[in-house]
Amino acid sequence: MQAFIDRHTTVAIERTVLRLLGIGAAGTRGAPLANLIVDQLAEAKVLQRGAAYWLGRALKTAPGKDPLHSIERLVAHPEKLPALSETEETELRETMRADTRAAVDELRDRIRARKELKASLQVWSFPGAPWKYVIVATGNIHDDVEQAHAAAQQGADVVAVIRSTAQSLLDYVPHGATTEGFGGTYATQENFRIMREALDATSRKLGRYIHLTNYSSGLAMPEIAYMAAFERLDMLLNDAMYGILFRDINMRRTFCDQYFSRRICGFAEIIINTGEDNYITTADADEAAHTVIASQLINETFAHLAGMRDELIGFGHSFEIDPAREDTLLREFAMAMMVRELFPRSPIKYMPPTKHKEGDIFFSHAYDVMADLVAITTGQGIQLLGMMTEAMHNPFLMDRFVALKAGAYVYRAARHLGDEISFKEDGIVARRQREVFEKALSLLEEVARDGLMAAIGRARFGDTARSETGGKGLAGVFERAPDYFNPFLEILEAEWPPA
Repeated sequence: MQAFIDRHTTVAIERTVLRLLGIGAAGTRGAPLANLIVDQLAEAKVLQRGAAYWLGRALKTAPGKDPLHSIERLVAHPEKLPALSETEETELRETMRADTRAAVDELRDRIRARKELKASLQVWSFPGAPWKYVIVATGNIHDDVEQAHAAAQQGADVVAVIRSTAQSLLDYVPHGATTEGFGGTYATQENFRIMREALDATSRKLGRYIHLTNYSSGLAMPEIAYMAAFERLDMLLNDAMYGILFRDINMRRTFCDQYFSRRICGFAEIIINTGEDNYITTADADEAAHTVIASQLINETFAHLAGMRDELIGFGHSFEIDPAREDTLLREFAMAMMVRELFPRSPIKYMPPTKHKEGDIFFSHAYDVMADLVAITTGQGIQLLGMMTEAMHNPFLMDRFVALKAGAYVYRAARHLGDEISFKEDGIVARRQREVFEKALSLLEEVARDGLMAAIGRARFGDTARSETGGKGLAGVFERAPDYFNPFLEILEAEWPPA
């Protein structure tokens, strides 16, 4: 898979490079300039050399002119373009490398500012107890700010702005602040800026750092990773296979995009949250538990190949076994303990029950508290707190307050429970762990034998089959030319070799 990734680029990767180099504005009718430029290069069949190369030629040919207009003229008849001499080619690339280094230095300064603010404030740190993670999702970024402020006052450690439904299928990032969304708020650079500045102010007021999370997935995965790094976000939902399985995004496209996005996350020291919790919403959580373990190990390998340290890889799993079954709590303990032991340095993210929620809010609240108990006992790093109204509507302020209050109580009441208890070597928990791990190992052996794409084609993950050439976004994948030029990737790969 990595050999395939190293031979290819995508429209999203090239747009990310342009954004780093200052092409972040919007053009006609709000279309991002990075999209308009990359679309021109793709249409002219020259994108395989890299957008940075063509931006360099445009700036050299018409310095000070509009880059989009210059590139349109430059590639209108690519076959008629005069070849540059070897000296001119070298000068062009060195100029673009210098511009890229300057942009990366600016990005590094912004990341440093986030780290300095965090260091100056109190931070609730795992593995003592999980960070309390809550969501806001009004559709209006300004209303989200008010909800985030209230959640922070009530004890939240992490605020996640849920992304508008189906944004992952947009092959661009909307421009500017947004006030309307569907099931969430659009992930845009301006929305990131607004929320980060609001949480910075709240953090200073409370004397406690509040982390900000959003989504780096879908057809604009690497672009969102760059925007998040620039606007000083702390975490991103980022998974190597989620878009393939749950959004029907082409797997070639996704595997290439996840690599570049994770390169950026590693550079920016952004914690990624993988999406294995989704597998057991489409498949039975008890029967498909081994696919979670196998996918986590695959996600770990992809992240390591992108230079990410273990401390930045937050593996996801969830409390999703049907509550009508016996001994579900023990089986959940088995899974949570195994994930924690497999990835001892990673900030494991534990998700609450959602699949089996119902309109009875009192049962739902009790169900959520059981997940809180497993989280503190097994030393999870990040706990997404369940909302008692999960099956009914986006949470009200009071719903979030109740979840935070209950979570804080359980964390106090069971603070050292995990240190005090052990399970029988031949009991339900141990037998369940052996069963799940053996099935996971068998699945990984199949992947090693037949290839990951073939395993996905046979619906081995999430009970969902996808084909290598199916799904959305395949037309945006290009084999790199022998003289492909990506100065941003050069820096990332030189400074952060595979972990």
